[in-house]
Amino acid sequence: MPITVTLDVMLAKRKMRSKDLAARIGITEANLSLLKSGKVKGVRFETLAALCNALECQPADLLIFEPETEAKEN
Repeated sequence: MPITVTLDVMLAKRKMRSKDLAARIGITEANLSLLKSGKVKGVRFETLAALCNALECQPADLLIFEPETEAKEN
């Protein structure tokens, strides 16, 4: 997937634990873990806004777009 979630990096920068962040924004630790690992297909803007508010950051601090390289032509 060309979108990489860098939530773990921001948590480290803010010296915050996943457990504390999950409690602060009102989601389960399991859902936060899935989001951190990038194993989700999408994220609600409401959740993204809550993450940005709690971590005092911008959405671009949590998500990175990396275009996939095209397969080499034979």
